[in-house]
Amino acid sequence: MTRSKTILLVHGAWLNASSWDAVKARYEARGYTVIAPDWPLDDRDPAALRASPHRGLRKIGQREIVAHYEAIIRALPEEPILIGHSVGAVFVQHLMDRGLGVAGVVIHPAPTPGIALYPHAIVSALPVFLDPFSRNRVKHMSRRFFARRFAQTVAADEADALYDRFIVPTPGRVYWDGVIKPMTIDWSNPARAPMLLIGGGKDLIADAAMTRAIFTRQKRAPALTEYQEFPGRSHWTLLDSGWEDVADLAIDWAERHQRESEAFRGS
Repeated sequence: MTRSKTILLVHGAWLNASSWDAVKARYEARGYTVIAPDWPLDDRDPAALRASPHRGLRKIGQREIVAHYEAIIRALPEEPILIGHSVGAVFVQHLMDRGLGVAGVVIHPAPTPGIALYPHAIVSALPVFLDPFSRNRVKHMSRRFFARRFAQTVAADEADALYDRFIVPTPGRVYWDGVIKPMTIDWSNPARAPMLLIGGGKDLIADAAMTRAIFTRQKRAPALTEYQEFPGRSHWTLLDSGWEDVADLAIDWAERHQRESEAFRGS
């Protein structure tokens, strides 16, 4: 069996590709070629993005982002392992639904089309949805929200520095696209590769119960579909202390269960 040695990482909202730096280095040390693209117009230092986000970011939505990643995948010499976090984990599901990837890992997925919203997901989306004009705006996360909901397991005296280092603005359209004509997923898709879903018991953005509900739908597909939960992990799981455990589970599982890799034909 020919196994892929390429990994594509998909970040979520409020972060850019810099959030993958430690995970990327860890996977590269295992001999992988690791690609961690930014979303369109997100490819600057987080501080610069907060100070002056690109005006075009207002028009970037889920369809544009998924198409961006699909084009990158189809240009690769081999199909990659796909790993995504938060809404990036939703994008991984859409990419896999298009038959892409040799295996996928879906970490703390944001609300996914066809799955009911759970309480933490509803509360955490309110800062965007309570602004009636947010669909055409670039939104900024408050430091209070970051410390209390996004990364509440981080020591209080570290939260500001982590916010400064990693947090970026996000287009409100990404949120609204989940409720206005969302992209759908074929839960029984025979072309979908093996998938692992990972939930976090202390996640106040993407409830672990919501991840389990997504798993229940995804396991309708004939490919292997499994679920693992870390009871003590927040939404900040891949940047918080102990992130190595989550990253290692993801790649260990994908190594064992990926389907055969072929030279990518882009068709």
